[in-house]
Amino acid sequence: MPLRGAIIPVTPLQQNCSILWCDETMKGAVVDPGGDLDQIRVAVEENGIELEKILVTHGHMDHAGGVADLAEQLSIPVEGPHEDDQFWIDQIEESGRQYGVVGAKTFTTDRWLKGGDEVSFGNITMSVHHCPGHTPGHVIFYNKEAGLACVGDVLFKGSIGRTDFPKGNHADLINSIKTELWPLGDEVTFIPGHGPMSTFGEERASNPYVGDGVVD
Repeated sequence: MPLRGAIIPVTPLQQNCSILWCDETMKGAVVDPGGDLDQIRVAVEENGIELEKILVTHGHMDHAGGVADLAEQLSIPVEGPHEDDQFWIDQIEESGRQYGVVGAKTFTTDRWLKGGDEVSFGNITMSVHHCPGHTPGHVIFYNKEAGLACVGDVLFKGSIGRTDFPKGNHADLINSIKTELWPLGDEVTFIPGHGPMSTFGEERASNPYVGDGVVD
């Protein structure tokens, strides 16, 4: 299977920054470099990866605070999130100061993403799914061949994303999970924005917020 990955928890909020790469070409992408760029670059170098781009699930500072600096350091493009998260990107620096994410900076994306788009690096292609609720412009990335999804703060092992932030919407989040994630298949393994990995099947069976036995 050509898709490989590593998870680097970054920032005081322990956000799961993911490094994904093609084992055939050793070209890759970093998903949600929220901060602690030295740690990210060490992992990239240790694995011999040539980063081609930065992928962003949403505009919160713990996921995107290091995007601007990393893009500048490596001269690579930024793809994502959906343009409805522009207002979050605009306040990254203020949010970073509030939550202790040192050096968080606003960034300019090279490509807004929407549902149905694809992103690629090396010989790997990932489909883009727009999953509003936690933020209005949240997207997730899915590779069918590997059965792997990077879902940001949409879904966690045993929980779901917060919806009490500005423009968050609980009903939208539940709908996103049920209509965009579940149809990908129970066997799909996902990397959440925080905490341990899980599978969609496990969450459908036991998640107290969005499992199949939960009444809306």
